[in-house]
Amino acid sequence: MNVMADDPEEGMLSWDESVFRDEHVFEIDYVPEAFRHRESQMETLKYALRPAVRGSRPLNVVVRGPPGTGKTTAIQKVFAELDHQPGVRAVRVNCQVDSTRYAVFSRIFEELFEYEPPSSGISFKKLFGQVADSLVDNEEVLVVALDDVNYLFYEGEASDTLYSLLRAHEAHPGTKIGVIVVSSDLDLDVIDDLDGRVQSVFRPEEAYFPVYDVTEIADILQDRIDAGFQDGAVPTTVTDRVAELTAETGDLRVGIDLLRRAGLNAERRASRTVERQDVEDAFDDAKHVHLSRNLRALTDTERTLVKVVAEHGDERAGDVYDAFHERTDLGYTRYTEIVNKLDTLGIIEAEYEQLEGRGRSRRLRLAHDEDAVRDHL
Repeated sequence: MNVMADDPEEGMLSWDESVFRDEHVFEIDYVPEAFRHRESQMETLKYALRPAVRGSRPLNVVVRGPPGTGKTTAIQKVFAELDHQPGVRAVRVNCQVDSTRYAVFSRIFEELFEYEPPSSGISFKKLFGQVADSLVDNEEVLVVALDDVNYLFYEGEASDTLYSLLRAHEAHPGTKIGVIVVSSDLDLDVIDDLDGRVQSVFRPEEAYFPVYDVTEIADILQDRIDAGFQDGAVPTTVTDRVAELTAETGDLRVGIDLLRRAGLNAERRASRTVERQDVEDAFDDAKHVHLSRNLRALTDTERTLVKVVAEHGDERAGDVYDAFHERTDLGYTRYTEIVNKLDTLGIIEAEYEQLEGRGRSRRLRLAHDEDAVRDHL
């Protein structure tokens, strides 16, 4: 069949076509080839880790900055380079998943030995001993990145975990371990919130990752578009709009997710190009990326509290506790800890108010649209 030049099918995708060249480019775990606008932070990390390549204990580092500013990618980039260096083992621990000292060391054990420690539960001391012995026997230096270390603080496990890592050489002479802690919680003062016994040995270098500005965002998104979309599928005006919306949230991941969703919207219309309307439609979904990521990482008990707050919106903490206690049987101290954690994560807002003659009380409410929270729960 001859396709006429003015055939409306021209701008349409056929069944086996896609606007994407490689959709994986828009996944959360994709590590980009070019890593822009983070040169000085990468230098700090490399400077701190250089001694490890020479067989010495590396410097410790605190990496801080809001979510979606490139912290994890920086670690992944540097660790990929370290993997080719003999005598260095680099292990990244996601503390959202492994939020206790035992879990952190189990993850390190698994990386070193390439199998999981026995699930029947060996004592921490034994687990720790096997990790240290392996490093000494193989003459290896260990670099551990505690990504999202704020979760260790929420669980009260941060000081013990760091103490064991940083003082390993006292119990096991010859052990060389350096630690990078990565925090997205700007209210958390990583160093001040650690025990004195840990502070004295920690003394880290600092690498701060600020929010990207709109031109930096546009640069980075353009790299992703070039790698992930077919040529010409995303006009510059559309990229600029995505960069604007991303800058409003301050989180690059929102922009990357937005591009993927806008591409899927274009495909739904069977269009070869992404239009601005595809972006606007997708933004309503994409801005909840953060929310769903945080909700996914919660325990069942913490989720229960989110549900209770949703049902008892804008009520006093005491009244919310009564409803929560009925369902979980937990005491007030644990309740307060969970409230503080959910408040820090930006899932709920806990605001103090003055009560007449009764001191202060907190009002609890959801920090997001109630329907969005229910959907993602």
